[in-house]
Amino acid sequence: MSEDPKKSTSIVEDFKVPWYGYVALIFAIIFFSGVFAKEKSWITVLDFNTINGTYGVMKDAAKATFMGQGGTGARDGFLFALGLIPAVMLALGVVEVVDHLGGLKAGQKLLTPVLRPLLGIPGIAGLALVTSMQSTDAGAGMTRMLRETNFVTEKEKTIFCAFQFSAGGTITNYLSSGAALFSFMTVPIIAPLVVIFAMKIFGANVMRMYLKRVKED
Repeated sequence: MSEDPKKSTSIVEDFKVPWYGYVALIFAIIFFSGVFAKEKSWITVLDFNTINGTYGVMKDAAKATFMGQGGTGARDGFLFALGLIPAVMLALGVVEVVDHLGGLKAGQKLLTPVLRPLLGIPGIAGLALVTSMQSTDAGAGMTRMLRETNFVTEKEKTIFCAFQFSAGGTITNYLSSGAALFSFMTVPIIAPLVVIFAMKIFGANVMRMYLKRVKED
């Protein structure tokens, strides 16, 4: 069954973005990018993960969160899913404010010339793209919101998901788990990160070509 044309077409309008829309976009990119995550001063209030915070630990068990340790099955999965809710709620709340100020429209206007040829997605997905580099959950939630509000088509959503699925939460995972290998690396620390990002783009374009071929067939 084919999709409703009204629901399968991205919203692209000729609009004028107010100056504060660009300010909101810049704030959102900084907030979700993680550039201030390692800072020690007040500037960390501009970081998503810092505001998202951490859970406390059980008394006399320094490594146990509210989930405890050694859980299995559906019960442990439920607690894990419950732990994702704060990040998604915070991200979507910030996005609603940014959207109200015109930040998403600013992103659409500024980033479409870049993201359209690079990934085949509209610029309005730029904020979700930046967010997905730090938080897989928040990035997924924002992508779902874009689809439900018809800012992206089903095809664009699939391509974007292919980009996010590969090395999800790239920056956060690279700087945390990957830090153990930094002392053994013979190349600049930024080099593997660039390769990872390039392969994410490559994977998204493989999906893009596949969808194009399927549609033509």
